[in-house]
Amino acid sequence: MTKHDHFYIGGEWVNPGSREHLDVINPATEEAVATIALGTREDVDKAVVAARKAFQTYSQSSRTERLDLLETIAVVYKRRMGEMAETISREMGAPASLANKAHAPAGLGHLMAMMEVLKNFEFEETLGTTQVVKEPIGVCGMITPWNWPINQISCKVIPALAAGCTMILKPSEMAPLSGMLFAEILHEAGVPAGVFNLINGDGPGAGSAISAHPDIDMVTFTGSTRAGIDVALKAAPTVKRVAQELGGKSANILLDDVDWEQAVSSGAIGCFGNTGQTCVAPTRMLVPHDKMDEAARIAGAAANNFKVGDPTLEETQMGPAVSQAQWEKIQNLIQVGIDEGAALVSGGVGKPDGMNRGYYVRPTVFAKVTNDMTIAREEIFGPVLSIIGYEDEEDAISIANDTVYGLAGNVSSSDHDRACRVARRIRAGRIIVNYAGPDRMAPFGGYKQSGNGREWGRYGLEDFLEVKSIIGHNAN
Repeated sequence: MTKHDHFYIGGEWVNPGSREHLDVINPATEEAVATIALGTREDVDKAVVAARKAFQTYSQSSRTERLDLLETIAVVYKRRMGEMAETISREMGAPASLANKAHAPAGLGHLMAMMEVLKNFEFEETLGTTQVVKEPIGVCGMITPWNWPINQISCKVIPALAAGCTMILKPSEMAPLSGMLFAEILHEAGVPAGVFNLINGDGPGAGSAISAHPDIDMVTFTGSTRAGIDVALKAAPTVKRVAQELGGKSANILLDDVDWEQAVSSGAIGCFGNTGQTCVAPTRMLVPHDKMDEAARIAGAAANNFKVGDPTLEETQMGPAVSQAQWEKIQNLIQVGIDEGAALVSGGVGKPDGMNRGYYVRPTVFAKVTNDMTIAREEIFGPVLSIIGYEDEEDAISIANDTVYGLAGNVSSSDHDRACRVARRIRAGRIIVNYAGPDRMAPFGGYKQSGNGREWGRYGLEDFLEVKSIIGHNAN
């Protein structure tokens, strides 16, 4: 077991202000693999001082200097990407195949996308006699989650670096090791002292201190809607910018002309991936009433064939839930689904057969779910698929929009134009048509209680910029 009892502040690994520590648990073994120090308000104060000092010079750096820095980070990241994948798998239970093919490459993907954005981004424009200038917003506090740790870290840190901001990162205390490895990568790449700072800690401690700090100009948070509300409340007295990517309950509308075997199987696998611990997971599958039994059969088969097991094995498709608390939440909601009368097709409560150690969950499919049931309304954050019937296209759109969330959705049809037309009517920030692959240039974020602001690509960069008007600058 390794000890991580230092924070990265001002370009150095420094001692924390408290001796309080927390174990980092490998969810596949239920054993501690590391300990981390827990940060306090005093540690946040020190990081903010370092970041404000660094902002004076880094905010004046040129586009070329920032591009060179991102390119150097990418070189170092590529060399350590295998180590990043192994770290993520160990700290949050992602299967090795998923960690190597999706988790770790996401960090590099955001780097490469942001370099392309930065090359041609217009930081100034002329409007009449006014020069409109986009400037770095200042010192940014970043609070990131455990489910896609390096993805969420990189899609905040990289655009902030590109914008000329300085920052304090608090990764999730449940998956902090990838964040610390990322700090090593940035240090090796030569990020100037104080530009990037890292403090470990929990939400009530370091997280609250970041949200409320008067000398932090912006806080960007990814996590649950409940926690996001708390971040916003603590940030409000200082009127700092708050960008949030919060919960989701995505509808996956399968229109009546799809290839049912392909569409249902793909939707179920999308729900079960990463143990269902993905904010955009298509957890509500909407099908015509007369296709309910067929969809249930196909989804049930997909669940039964989904390989759950040791994350270190290449054949494993689904590892454990991240923690005992998360496992218990999933179990409770599966039981609620049964109690409320949903038809259990596969899976259910308890661990998969033969698995007595690790926070493993059975891939679960419910059919004949109605949209007023708890499992259709609450974000379970586990591998639980709810199949909901609809009357017609208008009914499907109504059901999809009948949620407090608005992060993402999916629409499938053999008629591409029809799918796009329905996609336009879904009140969510990212709609995937016919299971298209991800696009890191596309803005990512939600409507309603799924948050505000956007990440990824040009829109992600703009979230870290302030707009200034210099009136009379262009007067003759």
